[in-house]
Amino acid sequence: MPNITVDFSAAMDADFDKAAFAEALHVSVVEIAAAKPEACKTLFRRAGITAYGYEDPVEQRHAVVHVTIGLLAGRTDETKVKLTEAVLELLREHVPGGEGVVLHASAEVRDLDPSYRKLEWE
Repeated sequence: MPNITVDFSAAMDADFDKAAFAEALHVSVVEIAAAKPEACKTLFRRAGITAYGYEDPVEQRHAVVHVTIGLLAGRTDETKVKLTEAVLELLREHVPGGEGVVLHASAEVRDLDPSYRKLEWE
């Protein structure tokens, strides 16, 4: 915990500085949600096709990025809102807009289910 997933359109792959975004995001999660740095884990998932409205996805005139942060229960709604706002600002910093491409960015912070368990090994 926290478990962070970043889903993003393939069209933005080359311009998205994922390493710098993850580093800055982990700092924000530690500062805002009182997580431990060594607990921050981020998984990036590249979507080959992103569809928007009725437009042809092949044209790639729209790109989507959505960040989901799963935290152990106990954070206030205020903390969650502050964190999602920080995520959107970090996306603005680390994902440059492309000519003729509209970027749709979103984020959510959710509580992990009480059944959540973690396993580590080498």
